[in-house]
Amino acid sequence: MQFNDLAAQYQHLKKEIDAGIAAVLESTHFISGPQVEELEKELCAYTGRKYCISTSNGTDALRMPLMAMGIGPGDAVFVPAFTFYATAEVVSLCGATPVFVDSAPRTFNMSPVSLREQLDKVKAEGKLTPKGVIAVDLFGLPADFPALSAICKKEGLFLMEDAAQGFGGAIGEEKACSFGDVSATSFFPAKALGCYGDGGAVFTDDEEMANILQSLRVHGKGSFKYENVRVGLNARLDTLQAAILLPKLHAFDEENEHRRRAAARYAQRLAGRFVTPWVPEGFSSGFGYYTILTKDAQHREHLQAALKEKGIPTMIYYPCPLHLQKVYAPLGYKRGDLPVCEHLIDCVLSLPMHGYITDEEIDQVCDALLEA
Repeated sequence: MQFNDLAAQYQHLKKEIDAGIAAVLESTHFISGPQVEELEKELCAYTGRKYCISTSNGTDALRMPLMAMGIGPGDAVFVPAFTFYATAEVVSLCGATPVFVDSAPRTFNMSPVSLREQLDKVKAEGKLTPKGVIAVDLFGLPADFPALSAICKKEGLFLMEDAAQGFGGAIGEEKACSFGDVSATSFFPAKALGCYGDGGAVFTDDEEMANILQSLRVHGKGSFKYENVRVGLNARLDTLQAAILLPKLHAFDEENEHRRRAAARYAQRLAGRFVTPWVPEGFSSGFGYYTILTKDAQHREHLQAALKEKGIPTMIYYPCPLHLQKVYAPLGYKRGDLPVCEHLIDCVLSLPMHGYITDEEIDQVCDALLEA
């Protein structure tokens, strides 16, 4: 059994993917080819955003908006402690300081209550200037953007959606990548919408922001290739990756519905025995990952070993919260500062999930869990 069966997806989309790759090879337009522009237009149509700027990876997609807004030393950007390192890393790369926020206990996403507490603490200390918030759509579920937006508007902060895991989720009729002042996603192969290498995209409705982002991804380009008006990056999405993503985007809604049905089957089978993902009313998850809670670290270790014996892969996202990572030791955080996420790291367990998982595979996982 595969944790994320990319081979099954390829076999399903093989004809379209192979044709897309062949077209790029025949044209030899490997950088900024027409497939890149086509992908950006289709992503705008899908998400409802006015502008999409594709990028070489998800980390650049997060970093570029911070660069565009001039975030730097002395600035504070609030990020969740329970997520992948890149969300905080881009803040540090800009010279600013990440301020870590605890998780909401049921969704695992950034807690608006904790954000308010951390914001008040930073303001009281007076050492940093609060500038913005990066909220992550963890495991496919959009963060509580209505509540987070209200805080940011009141305090004059920018709000960025980190939708690296969120593609396929929604709040009402609004899809992931449409929240905040700017949003970013990743097309890393393991994502619900993934390419065959690295890739990402930034979304915004602000024309000026879009123009700056387009400049930043090509070495701070001005009106032509050899005019440079700012310090930028080499952050273009390869044409080959765009050609691979197009047929995957066309198949995405069908795969997304399949993941939701799979999640419902997991929840039905595991109800009463494990804490399964909770989706608030009015929200929907893309279930890029299906993550349950075990009793504690020892219980999780026992379950992982039992499933491994039966050839069933599992993953732990994430074993260490960002505020306790060695790289951020100089910031002075200690265990107990963010208790919810510190509890989650001992209990989360992600199970096999993808757009082609079968009912038989889900039952195999559930049978093994319940037996263990």
